[in-house]
Amino acid sequence: MALTKVIGSGVEGVSNSSDATAITIDSSENVAIGVTSKNSSNNGSLTIGHTGMTKISASASGNADELVLIGANASANVGMSIIANNANQCNIFLGDEDDTDIGGITYDHSDNSMRFTTGGSDRGRIDSAGSFLQGCTATPSTSVAGNMLRNVLAVGASIFSVGNYSSEVEMIQFVNSNGNVGSIDTNGSGTIYSTSSDYRLKENVVTDWDATSRLKQLKPSRFNFKADKDTTLDGFLAHEVSSVVPEAVTGTKDQVDKDGEINPQGVDQSKLVPLLVKTIQELEARIAVLEAK
Repeated sequence: MALTKVIGSGVEGVSNSSDATAITIDSSENVAIGVTSKNSSNNGSLTIGHTGMTKISASASGNADELVLIGANASANVGMSIIANNANQCNIFLGDEDDTDIGGITYDHSDNSMRFTTGGSDRGRIDSAGSFLQGCTATPSTSVAGNMLRNVLAVGASIFSVGNYSSEVEMIQFVNSNGNVGSIDTNGSGTIYSTSSDYRLKENVVTDWDATSRLKQLKPSRFNFKADKDTTLDGFLAHEVSSVVPEAVTGTKDQVDKDGEINPQGVDQSKLVPLLVKTIQELEARIAVLEAK
């Protein structure tokens, strides 16, 4: 059955006359609006658009052809608007007829937030300032657990990660193809930054090595960063540390990016601690020898 557009006698609508087809219903009860048939380029239960556009093929694992929107021509943008009045919400709900644990997306005009739901509960939202909240519906605090990436233009911390725990708990875990290589943990009063150091991960362990000679190769300096001329700091130049404690340095000396901008080296000064501890032990041993004479 084909319904075709008619214009005349002050009436504009659809009919089964011989004019250009506006709405088509095929034998499988698929409906096409603005196209003449359900075919490989515009199939689906409801297809709205233009026959000249080619629809993206659905993946083998999931067919998304029940509603297809196709641009009016090759240069047209395609979109769908859901409009509510100023006091209401716009919703897209996802689920099945036997599942009450609905998922979906909601725009709430009352606070201009975009909400994401699974299992019938609010799991994440983007608030009116552009901040993303996960596992909470308000800014995390001592009484509100959850995570938040706050708009960088906002005042205060940009990243929140809050858990309602008084004992030690792992907040962030770093993993690569070799397994867990570090974490950030919190306890009742502090934060622990750790890198993997389990003895079961190591081999060729030696304790008899000369730390003092290596330590004397380091060149502690005082300086200011060009971006902060009024602040004087104590530290190191990364490339000078790399030959003494290479694991403390990231990046390559004088490296630039594809635009010719500086790709700066960095120093993890905590990696210098073993060298400092071993040097102190060596000095203590020398002092003990001198005192025994």
